[in-house]
Parts: sequence; C-alpha cells; structure tokens
Amino acid sequence: MSLRTRLTLLFTAIVSVLLALFCGLLYKLAEQYRERQFQERLQAEATTAGHLLLGQERMGPSLYKLLDRNHLTVLPDEEIIIYNAQNQLVYESGTDYLKLTSETLNRIRQGRRVAWQEANREIVGILFTDYRQPFVIVASAIDTFGVRTVANLGQLLGIGWCVMIGLLLLAGRFFAGRTLQPINQINRQIDAITASNLSLRLPEGSHTDELTQLAQRFNRMLTRLEEAFRVQRSFVSSASHELRTPLTAITGQLEVSLLADDEPDELRATLRSVLDDVRGLNRMANGLLALASASMDASAVPMAPVQLDTLLTQIQQEFRRIQPNYTIHLHIDSSATNPADWQLTGSETLLRTAFFNLLDNGGKFSPDHTVSVHLTTQGAAVQLTVHNTGSVIDADQLTTIFSPFQRGRNASGYPGNGIGLALTERIIRLHQGQIQVDSSAEAGTTFTVTLPR
Repeated sequence: MSLRTRLTLLFTAIVSVLLALFCGLLYKLAEQYRERQFQERLQAEATTAGHLLLGQERMGPSLYKLLDRNHLTVLPDEEIIIYNAQNQLVYESGTDYLKLTSETLNRIRQGRRVAWQEANREIVGILFTDYRQPFVIVASAIDTFGVRTVANLGQLLGIGWCVMIGLLLLAGRFFAGRTLQPINQINRQIDAITASNLSLRLPEGSHTDELTQLAQRFNRMLTRLEEAFRVQRSFVSSASHELRTPLTAITGQLEVSLLADDEPDELRATLRSVLDDVRGLNRMANGLLALASASMDASAVPMAPVQLDTLLTQIQQEFRRIQPNYTIHLHIDSSATNPADWQLTGSETLLRTAFFNLLDNGGKFSPDHTVSVHLTTQGAAVQLTVHNTGSVIDADQLTTIFSPFQRGRNASGYPGNGIGLALTERIIRLHQGQIQVDSSAEAGTTFTVTLPR
C-alpha cells in the first residue's frame, strides 16, 4: 500500500470517527430536547386540567372533555387521569390508554413530579394540591411529530455522514498527493543521480518544513560523497603514477643486470639502488595506509587524552636518534604551569605522525637542518608553530601542497612523494583543528597548527 493511500485512509478514518461522534452527539441532544419539551407540554396539560376541574371556578367533566376533544393544541392520543388522596378515580378523559397502580401513584406523591415512558407513550405525573386535598394528575400522549422530526434529523445526519466520507476520501487523496509531490520529485531526482553525475542536487525549495530539511541533508551527504569520490579518483590516479615510477626503475635495473655480465661490485651497486627504491616504495605504502586511516570518520578513530608537551619531547628525542644531523629547538610556553593546559583529546598515534612529518619536512628543507618549534596556548586552543629558513614556497602553491602527491617547486631535488603534508592536514582536520603556512624569503617558512583543547 502506497504512502498516499495510507495517509488518505488514515485521514478519512480519523475525520469520519470524529464526524460520527459529532452526529451522534447532535442526535442525542435533539432527542433529549424533544423529550424535555414534550414532558413540559404534558405537565402544562396536567396543570391546566387541575385548575379547570379541581380549582375554585371549576367546570364539569363533560364540558372539559368536549373542550379537550375540540382544542386545536391537543396532543396525539392524549389522556388525562386524576386520582384523589384515596387513589379513587376522579376524572378520566375516556381514552383508556393507561393503567396506573397504587405503587405508581405513591411514587408520584413522593416525588411530586415523575416522568416515564411506556412503549412510545410519554407520561408525566404531578401532585396537584387543591384547597381541600391533594390530587394526582397523570397526563400522557404520543409525540408523533417530535419523534418523526428527530428520526428525520437522524436520517439527514446519516446521509450527510456518508456523503462527507466520500468527499473526505477525494479530498484526502488530493491533499495527500499534493503533500507527497515533493517526495516524488526527490525520488525522481535521486534515480537520476549516479556515480558519474554526483554534482546533481535535490531541489530544496523556499520553505523550512521537514521535506526541505531532508533535501538539505541529502544534498550535504551528496557533497560529502562527491568529495570522497573526487579524492578517491585523485588518490588512485596519483598513487598509480607515483608507484609506477619506482617500479619501472626497479624493473629496468633488474633487467639490465640480468642481460649484462657485470662485476660483483657493479651488481652490489645495482642491488643497493634497487633496495633504495624498495625502501621508498615501502615508505610510500606506509604513507598511503596512514593517509587512508586519517581519511576515515572521526567517530571511527579511538580518542584518548594526549599530553602535547610530552609528545613533542618524545619526537625531539626520536629525531636525535634517527636523524642526528637535525637540530630541533623545542620551546614550550613557560607561562602555562598546569599540565592540563597541554592536554587535548585525540589519537596519539596520528598526532605523532602529523608532528613528525612537520618537523621532518622543516629539517629536510632547511639548509642547516634546523627547526624551531614553539608550543603556546591561545585561549581554549593550543598553537604549535614549526619554523625553518629553507627555500621559499611560491604563493600560488601554499594551498596545493596539502593535496596528496602535490609538491612545491622548491621540493625539486629533495626526496619525497607528496604524502606527508596531505596526511598532516587530514590528521589536523580530523582533530577539529586548522593548519596554515606562511613563506617568504625574509621570514622563512612557518607552519601554524591550532588544536582545540
């Protein structure tokens, strides 16, 4: 069953039940009003009969019967009966429609006014007090006109209810279709979106309802998917190109060695060159794996408290071991005496990789392999600056150097494959931080990393 049909049936069912309750209440109120009005007329007939037959200026029963039969407002099948205090019949209109027992008469005397119904006959009994003794007067009749009027009202309400149900089905289907029309447009647009045209977007409209919010969220998801596909295509293309170069070099060197009758020293030199290329491939593969790990969602990366000052000290000691020709000057702001000032939530492994890449990049491009590192606090954030006096990065390349396999023109002649800075930028972004670079011939090159604590 389609959503449009379900909404139509649900809307019709709810409104039909409410309309049925309203019609039933209206019919019940009309019936109560008819009954109350007819009982008041019977009471008025009984009171009039008491005054004319039992009052001081009374008339004879025969005359009253004659007047009663020819009265224009006489009720259908009307009967009036009067009993004295000894339950003796004083007057009867002669129609003999009703039989009264002594228990009923005593109940009327106790209640002074009692109304009840026998079959379709309405009955009202009152206690009429004359100057001499109390009398019980019972008036009864059949409300033919009132019952017929209420019955006609019930038929009209039933027919109106059925007609309204039909109209509700049509109106509900129409408005459900109008309401779901944006969803149908969204479905058609979604069917048109494929991996080859992720640039298409859903129409968002000018309203702020739930459907507009759904379209906006879907468009944001498409933007993320498009960016992921773009990065993936760029990554695969660049990785294929970067891997092809050393593999081609390795293959060529091995083929030449197999064809040539080289001396052992020349073979060892060839093997050392191949080994260097293999190590470069190994570093590139590790970099690609780290880049893929940093590209995942932040919720999938295990986070824990990280002490930045301790981490940077460990990286400085690691450079002394593996790169003894590098000089790392680490300056930690002495104004922050609380160890918690240098603590943030993140992945220690990824942050170690990012900072190691920055320091290694600074030492590699510095003529004297000297790097200055400053760690300071900036309000609710921690700021790390890495400075070196190496070759200048061109202004038009200050943003592209953070793309995978993109290297600046100043990197010509230096080892590397363009993964380190891209990996660093993604790790910093994964930790909700920012990284920027400034480079000039006078001030040198400075990388600034800002991380929230």
